[in-house]
Amino acid sequence: MQSFVEQFTLNFINGNRYQYILQGFVNTLIITLLAALLGIVLGFLVAIIRSSHDKTGHMKIPNFICQVYLTVVRGTPTMIQLLIIYYVIFATVNVSKILAAVVAFGLNSGAYVAEIVRSGIMSVDEGQSEAGRSLGLNYRQTMQFIIMPQAFKNVLPALGNEFIVLLKETSISGYIGLTDLTHGGDIIRGITFSPFMPLIAVALIYLLLVTGLSWCVNKLERRLRVSER
Repeated sequence: MQSFVEQFTLNFINGNRYQYILQGFVNTLIITLLAALLGIVLGFLVAIIRSSHDKTGHMKIPNFICQVYLTVVRGTPTMIQLLIIYYVIFATVNVSKILAAVVAFGLNSGAYVAEIVRSGIMSVDEGQSEAGRSLGLNYRQTMQFIIMPQAFKNVLPALGNEFIVLLKETSISGYIGLTDLTHGGDIIRGITFSPFMPLIAVALIYLLLVTGLSWCVNKLERRLRVSER
């Protein structure tokens, strides 16, 4: 039975195999950050359209488009969406696999962010909107300066959980041949036929990333609570 040092050398040192993990780690971070930004922008836009329609009855066509988008994205697996975007939508276009993954995960995350933010907007008391109008603010200004800051505080824990889920969902990027963190570990496993070391290393890295993200969200949440006082 090989010792820990021998296993470590075999899986990470020989042939510079650690580079598979390193490259996958970088790609995972890039995909997660860019997809999160896309998801935030798209999610807030959809949430504002849907909540505005719920409150005023306007924007019927944009609201219908948003409902179709939410139904399709939330009703189909993320892996299928990734495969469709890369092998169908981008089939005739020479795009990088990272861009395809960012688009797929960003669109997926945007649907869930939209419902999270919409629930936060609808949870703000209607009296806040009336107070904004009594101060002479129009609908956009009321949303920007009164409703959205309160809604953001209400949904921050749920948004943090969504970004954690997004980080872990990127582990399916290998289905389009992209070397993410999980696929990097799997490549090493395929070379060395030793599954324990590379898979445990990948799991620990994900654990550290999720723990760090959770710490940042909790710290931001505490700071917002202090600012309320």
